[in-house]
Amino acid sequence: MPFMDTPLPGLKIFEPRVFEDERGYFFEAYNQRVFESAGIDASFVQDNQARSTYGVVRGLHYQVGAFAQAKLVRVTEGEVLDVAVDIRPDSPTYGQWFSLRLSAANQRQLFVPRGFAHGYAVLSPTAVFFYKCDNFYSKENEGGIRCDDPSIGIDWEIPERERILSEKDKQLPLFAQHRSIVV
Repeated sequence: MPFMDTPLPGLKIFEPRVFEDERGYFFEAYNQRVFESAGIDASFVQDNQARSTYGVVRGLHYQVGAFAQAKLVRVTEGEVLDVAVDIRPDSPTYGQWFSLRLSAANQRQLFVPRGFAHGYAVLSPTAVFFYKCDNFYSKENEGGIRCDDPSIGIDWEIPERERILSEKDKQLPLFAQHRSIVV
């Protein structure tokens, strides 16, 4: 099975089977039947892509209520440290985080279920980050948590003085003040 469980329930690593030869490589980045056989029944409705440079930290972001999103994330160029934080109030792993290096070279993907805040840090000179969402984005229903919140304690593998954050992400609340999410 190409899926590996993480310590956070529902958060799964997907390692596709890669076929390589002298021409290059081929793999299925997504196959609904394969995902359903692993218990993932997300119906993706939106694809997003971002290009960033070394030191950029995006997140931690999520959508609330009926606009909560599950995501399937991967990197098509470069390398990132991908991070998910469990923000499901009734979860035994509430407030815990998991990180994983995703890169064009390792072809790994991470399935982030609804109920997680998500972000990533660019570790290579540039990176192209691609993700599928199972719900449409809603500005009115977005939430976020500061990436440097000491109560969570994420090691972003980027020195703080080298991190590049958007003005919006710099203003996000700490974990203790984030918007509740109900999934």
